[in-house]
Amino acid sequence: MLRLALTDFRCYRALKLETDGRPVVLTGPNGAGKTNVLEALSFLSPGRGLRRARLSEVGHRASPADAALPWAVSATVLAQEGPVAIGTGLEAGEDGERRAVRIDGAPQRGQAGLGELVAAVWFAPEMERLFAEGPGQRRRFLDRLVFGFDPAHAGRLQRYDRAMRERGRILADAREQGRAADPAWLDGIEQSLAETGIAIAAARGDTVARLNAACGEGIGPFPAALLRVDGEVERWLEAGPALAAEDRLRAVLAASRAQDAESGGAAAGPHRSDLSVVYAARGVPAAQCSTGEQKALLLSIILANARLVALARNQAPLLLLDEVASHLDGERRAALFDEIRALGAQAWLTGTDAAVFAPLARHAQHFRVDNAVITAS
Repeated sequence: MLRLALTDFRCYRALKLETDGRPVVLTGPNGAGKTNVLEALSFLSPGRGLRRARLSEVGHRASPADAALPWAVSATVLAQEGPVAIGTGLEAGEDGERRAVRIDGAPQRGQAGLGELVAAVWFAPEMERLFAEGPGQRRRFLDRLVFGFDPAHAGRLQRYDRAMRERGRILADAREQGRAADPAWLDGIEQSLAETGIAIAAARGDTVARLNAACGEGIGPFPAALLRVDGEVERWLEAGPALAAEDRLRAVLAASRAQDAESGGAAAGPHRSDLSVVYAARGVPAAQCSTGEQKALLLSIILANARLVALARNQAPLLLLDEVASHLDGERRAALFDEIRALGAQAWLTGTDAAVFAPLARHAQHFRVDNAVITAS
C-alpha cells in the first residue's frame, strides 16, 4: 500500500498518509486513534471490518449526540499490473444507506473486487478469547482466512445469508397467517441454499487443509496448530461427492420447514459449523490452553495463512496487528518481527510503547499518534 486517505472516519475528519511498502508502526497513548486506522484499512477488503461495526457507526461525530457523517476510506495499492486506486464508504441509495466500492474510480456492484486486490487478515486484543467464545466468532475468523485464497467466498456468504433471511421471512409470514408457505418458492430458495452452503463448506475445508500443512512446518517458537471444521455438512462432504451433500442439505431443509418456522433459523447448513483448533504437540484443545498459549496459537495460524497467501497470490497479505506485541515474550516478539520481514508483508502494528518495536528500526516506517494527529517519528 502506497497511500491511505480517510474522510470522516471515526476520530479522523481527514487523514492522508503516504507509505512505501514497509511495515508501518503506530505508537501512542490509548484512545489516540491507532486502532481506528487499522479498522479503516480492514474496510478495504470484503466484510464488515475489524470491529464488525454497522456502516452508520463508523462515521465521524462532532459530539456524541450528533449523527454520524458519511465516511470514506481510499488507498493506492500495488497490484501485479501496477498501482490501483481503491475506495469504499457509506453513501445513500434508493433502499437506504449502503456501502459503495470503487476501483480506479469505477463503481463496483459488490465487494468481490476488493478481495481480488487486497487480502487482509488481522489480530485484535478481543480475539484472544476466540477459542473460548461461541462458534460464530471462529467461523468469521476462518472465513476471513478463506478470502485470501478464494475472494469469491465473500459473495457466497452474502448470497447464503440473503437466502437464509428470505426463507425465514417466508416461513414466519406463513406461520403468522396460519397457512402453508408456497412450496415452489421455498424449493427454489432451498436449492440456492444447498448449492451455496456446500460451496462455502468446501472452501473452508480446502483452506483448513492448506493451513494444517503450513502449521505443521512450524513458525519458530509459535506452537503448531491442528485445525478442523466440525459440522454436519462437513461430514457429508467427507463421506461422498459435493452433489450428494447438496441433495442431503436440500432434503433436510425441506423436512425442517415447520421446525424452522418456530425457531426462525435453519436446521442444517454451514452456519452451524465450528472451527476446532488443537495445540498439536500437546494434543490439547485451544479452549483448554492458557491465555498466552491461545494467543500464540492464534498468531501461528495467522502467520501460516500469510505464508500461504503470499505463495498463492505472489504477494503478501495486509497484516493488521493491533497491540500484538503486548504479552508476547521477547523470543516470540522477535520471531514475529522476523517473520513479517521474511514475508515482505506490509504489516500495520500498533502499541503504546515505541521501544517494543525498536528491533524493526529502519525496516519499518514509524509514526506517532496523538489525538487523531499522525506524525513521523
